[in-house]
Amino acid sequence: MFYYVLKYVLLGPLLRLVFRPRIEGLEHVPAEGPAIVAGNHLSFSDHFLMPAILKRRITFLAKKEYFTGPGVKGRLTAAFFRSAGQIPVDRTGKEAGQAAIREGLGVLSKNELLGIYPEGTRSHDGRLYKGKVGVAVMALRAQVPVIPCAMIGTFEAQPPGKVIPNIHPVVIRFGKPLDFSRYAGMENEKAILRAITDEIMYAILKLSEQEYVDEYAAVVKAQQAEAAGAAEKERRFPRMPLG
Repeated sequence: MFYYVLKYVLLGPLLRLVFRPRIEGLEHVPAEGPAIVAGNHLSFSDHFLMPAILKRRITFLAKKEYFTGPGVKGRLTAAFFRSAGQIPVDRTGKEAGQAAIREGLGVLSKNELLGIYPEGTRSHDGRLYKGKVGVAVMALRAQVPVIPCAMIGTFEAQPPGKVIPNIHPVVIRFGKPLDFSRYAGMENEKAILRAITDEIMYAILKLSEQEYVDEYAAVVKAQQAEAAGAAEKERRFPRMPLG
């Protein structure tokens, strides 16, 4: 019930006012039956904009940290995400990927729409990064189509670290459903999973027209953070010349 109150009364009208989203290709989203909507991830607001414009309910897999924050703010955030129908997923440890797949398959088994960001995390610089193969595993096991989606303008509207979004127009663009039934029964073949995931990411790339980086976003973020830490250490504690 609260999901629809958010969508039609509280949050939906506000999001439409602030972002003025233009929707393209909505006819590609099936009116019924299970399907995966796979999109790029540029902003915190992505979690709410897509549900606000879709006629059907869509459930996203959200990082566990949104549900475990401390204090009043943390409890309010957790309550908000649960009310919006989001499912917490632990992204750490060896079982993280399998847990996400189990949760996603549970949503699809109820003939619902599942929203997923194959990059696994928000883009920190507006570029599109290499996708993780979990989306391919779910598409094959559940035997469902994948609808590529591009969020355009949300990075400018609410870049990482910005709490209050800018008033900025946004385009939400859906592509034609991708059918992977020709790979049925091959969900344990690594090469097949990589090929499917790359096909999905290429479809998203064509829709979004982003610059593509053939590396995982989390790895690039970690490398940049390490480099920044080393530079800060060098600045604070410069090496003394020998002799």
